[in-house]
Amino acid sequence: MRVLTVGNMYPPHHLGGYELMWHSAVAHLRGAGDDVRVLSTDHRAEKPDPAIAEDADVHRELRWYWRDHEFPRLGVRGRLALERHNAAVFDHHLADFRPDAVCWWAMGGMSLSLIERARRARLPDAAVVVDDWLLYGPQVDAWTRALARRPRTGTAVARLTGIPAHVEPAAGGNWLFASETLRRRAAEAGHAPARSAVAHPGVDLGLFRPAPEHDWSWRLLYCGRIDERKGIDIAIGALEQLPPEATLRIVGAGNEGHLAELRRLAGGEGLAGRVSFEQRSRDELPAVYAESDAVVFPVRWVEPFGLVPLEAMGTGRPVIATGLGGSGEYLRERENCLLFDVEGGAPALADAVVALAEDPPLRAAIRESGLATAAAHPERRFNEAVRATIERA
Repeated sequence: MRVLTVGNMYPPHHLGGYELMWHSAVAHLRGAGDDVRVLSTDHRAEKPDPAIAEDADVHRELRWYWRDHEFPRLGVRGRLALERHNAAVFDHHLADFRPDAVCWWAMGGMSLSLIERARRARLPDAAVVVDDWLLYGPQVDAWTRALARRPRTGTAVARLTGIPAHVEPAAGGNWLFASETLRRRAAEAGHAPARSAVAHPGVDLGLFRPAPEHDWSWRLLYCGRIDERKGIDIAIGALEQLPPEATLRIVGAGNEGHLAELRRLAGGEGLAGRVSFEQRSRDELPAVYAESDAVVFPVRWVEPFGLVPLEAMGTGRPVIATGLGGSGEYLRERENCLLFDVEGGAPALADAVVALAEDPPLRAAIRESGLATAAAHPERRFNEAVRATIERA
């Protein structure tokens, strides 16, 4: 099977778990004997992950509407130039690679016209959805958004340029959602594919292995993307209500503006000596998890899935989370985690940390159940679901 995979960022130039899942799926497909090509944008990370080598047959040639966590305005000429460039690049790869199917990954900020372009070429297509790009993608696609308000103009422009002016991604293809939460939100917004399934992403159990237990020492860890929706400020605020020896280690990259806000928050609350900020490569993360006493996942939005709690569980570290969104489909209060109400903010998180610290039997029970939860979510199973979705496209 020859598969052209398309998305906005591909490792080592990535920001989060979605891109890593794409990378893992490509390796799985190739291991199964499939010929896979990666077509991504020209995005380059300031600090590419040194643990991930550049793959073969990866083409970073597309352009997109996103830049530095913003969607800058483009004039008519700029939008047309971007769309024409992407159409030419896409058509070149269709002719050169001659795929049997196209698989869409993270398409937020991308030219959604490429989806319609593939279908007009009568190519089977599949999509792996691990964030809400079906909802926000049409809003930030400046080409289709502008023309959607003027249907007659859009028809004329599409005829003149050859660039589709109207795209409904969910109108065709075979879809795999990372959570029921994602599939439900898409359907509620009017994007309900006729063919879809749900498969939870999983962890690399060869990388995230159980670490030895150690005595409680108030070392908290946040690991993941730096984004205001992640609730990192809640974790910083919780330190004020914990013993002086409590520390918070923040490991991740993302929005530099929000990172600066978090640094100011930690300094302003007199916690600078208790809060650290750093970046680590993926192969260093198991040791990072192992050095913590508990991993906090204080997201304040409806998280599409949430892989960090599973990674923490795989290393045998207890998780304290809000359980919002897709992670709530596998997080179980006082069984494999402790949950707190995000509306309770920092005090609620601090209370959960204290409850965990004061109850060693509870910590042990959560550890064992967490290990079982991680074992039930192997990365391989998700990759097999991806391959089956493409085969049935």
